[in-house]
Order: sequence, then structure tokens, then C-alpha cells
Amino acid sequence: MFDKLRPPPERSVAFTIAVIALSAKMAKADGLVTRDEVTAFREVFQIAQADEAGAAKVFNLARQDVAGFEEYATRIKAMFGAETDALSDLLEGLFHIAIADGEYHPNEDAFLGRVCEIFGLTERCFTTMRSRFVPDAKPDPYTVLGVEPDTPLEEIRRAYRRMVRETHPDVMQARGVPLEAARLAEKRMVDINRAWDEIKQAAPA
Repeated sequence: MFDKLRPPPERSVAFTIAVIALSAKMAKADGLVTRDEVTAFREVFQIAQADEAGAAKVFNLARQDVAGFEEYATRIKAMFGAETDALSDLLEGLFHIAIADGEYHPNEDAFLGRVCEIFGLTERCFTTMRSRFVPDAKPDPYTVLGVEPDTPLEEIRRAYRRMVRETHPDVMQARGVPLEAARLAEKRMVDINRAWDEIKQAAPA
């Protein structure tokens, strides 16, 4: 399940339970767990067939309410410490679940914002991801590339190239990202390229 994070073997069971529970509570954040959200969970977090029954039990128990989600997020953070790339990948999966039913509820925004905070990710990381996933949130090209509007163009170019390298399928697979999650990387690449094009076109000749 969710091979991209690859927790230490001795913690894999605890990690799996924490991710399933956190995902279920994400789906419940807007008050109703839909079939689309359950499907989205399965698209991002792959579960071995032998573990299906146990995973379903954990998911159904956790989906009853959102209480305790901070504890699960804290457990996951403790497993990865400063490995923010892995935690960012997980937050991306949670966003995928949040928008699966076609609506981004304020409670989902608050939930994800709090998880981002617990994970130790930056506010810019959160707003960048939200701008990519939420249909009504117009992406700010500078936010997408993680730079300020007054950043020199050449420095922005370097940031753009670095993000392209990090999002390349080969690099993501080296991080342990499963093939099933490639669609998320493809969307990220489209947004990165669009942001650079907008900034480049707006730059003085």
C-alpha cells in the first residue's frame, strides 16, 4: 500500500493503519463519505488483495467521524520526520480524495490545512497544491513554482527546471511512487509548465 512512502519495515503496519484512517477521516470531513471518495482512495493508495478485509474494517471504523485525525497525522509525521517529499506526496493523495465528489468543502480545506501544518509543510506548499486540485482556485504561477513575484527571471527559470526534474516519472519511481499514481505527476507537470509559460510571457522583453 502506498509504496511511495516506504516506512521502516517495523512500522509498516502502524503506518498502513494510520494512512487508511487519515484518508477515511478526510473523506468524512465534509459530512458524507461518497462512493467517489472511496474510489479515489483506492486509486492513490494501493492495497494488496490479502489485506482488503482488514483495510476495509479500519476505513469503515475511521469514517464514522473526523475525531482523532490529528493524532494519525502526528503518527505519520513521526515516522518520516524531515522527509517532507514523502509527506507532500501523502498530502497530494488526500487532496485527490477531497475533490473526488466534485466539491471542495470548507471543512475539507480546514482539515487539509491542519494536516499540512502537522506534517511540517509550508503554507506555500498547501496553497500551491490547493490551486492545482481545486477547480475554482485560479493557480497563481508564482505559487506553483514556489517563488515570489519579484524573484529574478533566471532564478525562476532554475526553480522551474528543478521542479520539472523532480516531477519526472523516472525520479518519482526512484522515490517509490507507484505507476498508479502517475496521473497525479502528469497533472503536476502540466501546472508547472503552464506557470512557467505565464511568467515568461509576462516578463519584460
